[in-house]
Amino acid sequence: MPDLLPYLDAAAAHPEFKAEVMDFVRGGAASRIELEGHAPRVKIERLLTQLFHAHPELEVERVRVRGRSGCSDFSGELTVFARDAQHHIAFTWCCAWRAEQEGWRDCFGFWDQARAAREFGFRCFSRWESLSPALPA
Repeated sequence: MPDLLPYLDAAAAHPEFKAEVMDFVRGGAASRIELEGHAPRVKIERLLTQLFHAHPELEVERVRVRGRSGCSDFSGELTVFARDAQHHIAFTWCCAWRAEQEGWRDCFGFWDQARAAREFGFRCFSRWESLSPALPA
């Protein structure tokens, strides 16, 4: 949660959405975060952190996440319902990709995805692509 807080605080998101984000990352329910598929809460937290980091200006009221979570990755589409419009973002978060970018290998010679996830957190997005014309990439 340490990565999330400064971006959440600075975001123009609706106050009720912000409150539900905090409830969600603490293990609670959140009606404004709709999940299609399954992903660990930490991966949803990283996705929301990236959203607030990349687009703090959006007046987010709720989101829908269609995603698939693997061991080292989480990919799918994020639909952002903001006051002014719906925005669609294709994403891939992959700590193995980040480890490869950094040249980090573990003691077995594999990409050190655990280190990348720990050290880079939400900054392991290999894809963050706006599918909405009005939203800058």
